[in-house]
Amino acid sequence: MLILGFYGGPSTEFEAGSPTQTHDGAAVLLKDGEVIAAIEEERLNRIKHSYTAPLRAARFVMDQAGVGLDQIDRIAIPYMSGSAERLLRRMYLADPSAEHALDVADALRAQWRRYLGADVPREKVRFVPHHIAHATATFEMSGFERALVMTIDGQGDTEAGLTLKGSAEGLELLHRVPIPESLGHFYMQAIGFLGYRMFDEYKVMGLAPYGDPERFRAQFEAMYELLPDGQWRLHPHLLDGMYAQLMPRRKREPIEQIHKDFAASLQQTLETVVFHALRHYRASTGLRDLCLGGGVAHNCTMNGNILRSGLFDNVFVHPAAHDGGNALGAALSVHRSEARHRPQRLRNVYWGSPLGESDSVETRLRAWSDFLDIAPSANVEEDAAELIADGKVIGWVQGRSEFGPRALGNRSILADPRPAEFKGLINKMIKTRESFRPFAPAVLEEQAADYFELPAGATRFPFMTFVLNVQPDKRELLGAVTHVDGTARVQTVSREDSPRFWRVIDAFHRRTGVPVVLNTSFNNNIEPIVDSLEDAVECFLTTGLQALVVGDFVLTKKDGAPRSALVPQLPNHVRLHERRQRDDDGEVRDTFELRRAEWNGEACKPLPAPIFGLLKRIGDAPIEQLAREAGLALDEVMPTMEELWAERCLVMRPQAAQR
Repeated sequence: MLILGFYGGPSTEFEAGSPTQTHDGAAVLLKDGEVIAAIEEERLNRIKHSYTAPLRAARFVMDQAGVGLDQIDRIAIPYMSGSAERLLRRMYLADPSAEHALDVADALRAQWRRYLGADVPREKVRFVPHHIAHATATFEMSGFERALVMTIDGQGDTEAGLTLKGSAEGLELLHRVPIPESLGHFYMQAIGFLGYRMFDEYKVMGLAPYGDPERFRAQFEAMYELLPDGQWRLHPHLLDGMYAQLMPRRKREPIEQIHKDFAASLQQTLETVVFHALRHYRASTGLRDLCLGGGVAHNCTMNGNILRSGLFDNVFVHPAAHDGGNALGAALSVHRSEARHRPQRLRNVYWGSPLGESDSVETRLRAWSDFLDIAPSANVEEDAAELIADGKVIGWVQGRSEFGPRALGNRSILADPRPAEFKGLINKMIKTRESFRPFAPAVLEEQAADYFELPAGATRFPFMTFVLNVQPDKRELLGAVTHVDGTARVQTVSREDSPRFWRVIDAFHRRTGVPVVLNTSFNNNIEPIVDSLEDAVECFLTTGLQALVVGDFVLTKKDGAPRSALVPQLPNHVRLHERRQRDDDGEVRDTFELRRAEWNGEACKPLPAPIFGLLKRIGDAPIEQLAREAGLALDEVMPTMEELWAERCLVMRPQAAQR
C-alpha cells in the first residue's frame, strides 16, 4: 500500500494571499509502512519554515518511487477537517471575491488536480488529528513494545498536547492538554521579552545555561500551578508583571545578564511542569519507556534532563518532532489503522534529495568552473579529514538529505571540535548568528562513552535530540562544542547507518586522537539547510567556508572570479514592488522594494531606483550585460547584487548552469 502524508498551508507561493498559521509543510511516502522518501517543502522552495502547500515535496517523494498521484492508495492529512474548514471560512471572510472551496477535502482535491495532475477520489483522503500524528510518529518508530507517549506544542486542532499509552494495540488516550494550558504558547509568549519570536525558542534554550534561574524564580512560580494527577494550570497574563523589571529587548540590542537569567528561569519553569506530569504518569501507568513528540520535544536540554533523571529506562524523541514530522505521523497512523503492522525502530532519516551519481555531480560542478577549483578525490573522507585537522571549516554534502531540522552528516558544516574560538568564528563568518549559540559534536558511536556521559546501557544518540554532559576531563579538549554548562547536543555516528560520515570522523581521529568533529547545519541564518548541489555551491560562495566537499570532489574558491558574469534570477517567493507614497515633508515619492515571502508575511527590502530598474530586466543575461544596457557601472551594481545574493533574495548561477 502506498500512503502519501501531506501537511502544509492552503496556498502556494505562486498565489496571492497572506500566509496562514501553518508552517513546516512536508510530504512523506510510505510503501507498506516503510519510508520511501520524505522532505520538507522549505528545502525545495527555499522559504524557511514554509507555510505553503507541500506540492514540490509531494511531487518529489512520488518521483522517488516512480509513481503518480493516481497510484497512491491513501493520502493522510495531519489535522481534522473541521479545524481546516474554520481556516478556510476565515480566508473567505477576508476575501469573499476569491474562489474558495469551504469543504477542505474538496479544496485539497482541487489543488492536487491543478498542480499534481490527478483527480483524487474523496474516499482516498484520510484526516488524522494533529496530536495523534505527533504521537504516532514518535511511538511507531521508537521500537518500544509499550511506552508512555507525550506530545507538547503550541496547539494543533483543539488541544496543546496529549498523554497516551502506546502498545501493540495502538494508542490509548490518558489526557488532553487544553489550549489555555499550552506550554508551547507560554514559552513563545515569554521569549518576546528577549527580543525573540516564533521559531527562536531554540536560541533561548542555548542562552539559558548562561543565566541564574533564581533571579526570576518567584515571578515564574506565580505563573503556573501544579495540580493533582499530573495536570497544571498556567497564568500567562502574569507575564505583564515582568515589564516592571525587564523591558522587552529590541532586536539587535545587546544581550545582557538579565536576559540570560530570564531565559534560565523560563527553561526551569518548562521543565518543572513537564516533570510534574511525567512523574505522575510514570507512577500511575508503570510504564518504563517514554516517547516525546510535538515542537516542544525539540527542547533537547529538557530531553537530556529527563534522560538523566532515571525516571524512565529509555527515552525516544523523534528527530522530526515538529509539525513537519506530522506528514510522517499521519501516514503511519493510516498505515497502522489499515495494515496493523509496525515499522522497525528508526535508524536514520536520510530520506530527502539524492546528490546524484558522480558523473552527474561532476557535470553540474563544471558549470561553476570559473568560480571553483574542482579536484576529484580518490579518498574523499581522508581528504576531508585532512582539511578539518588543518583547521579548515568545510561544507560536506553527500547522499540523500536529512528529513527534519537537523543536519546529521549529509548536509553539514564540519570543523575541528577543539579550538574554543571556533564557536565565535563559525557563528560570525558562516552562520551570521548570535555568538552564544552552541555547536554540536558528532562522535564515533564506539567511543561516545569516553567523551560524553551516557546513561547505563545506552550507546546510540543519532539524532541530536538530547543534551548530554561532556566528560569532565574532555571539556577543555572539546572547547568548540562544549557549552558553558559542560554539556553538548550529541550525535553518535554509526558505521552501519552513516558509513561515509563515520569514515570522515575516523580519519580525523587517526590524525588527531579525537573521534569527534563539530557538526552544524549547512546554511546561513536566512535560508533553510541546503538541499541541492546548487544550494551548497551558492552557500559556499557567499559565506566564509574554506572548502566544500561534494560527493567525491573537493572544491575551493578561485580568487578574482568575475561574479558579474553570473546570471541573476528572482526566486519564486521574491517579487519586486513599486509604490508611490507621501513622505514626512508632504512630498510624493516613488519607493522601490524587494519583497520576500516568509512564514508570517513578507520581508521588505528597500532598493535604489537603478538597481530596481536593473532587476526588472532580468532574464537570461549576466549582470555585466544588464548593467551595460542600463547604463550603470559594475562597481555601482555589484555590492548590492552580492548582498542580495547572500541574503537569498536572488539566485545567481553561471550561464552554463542555466542551460
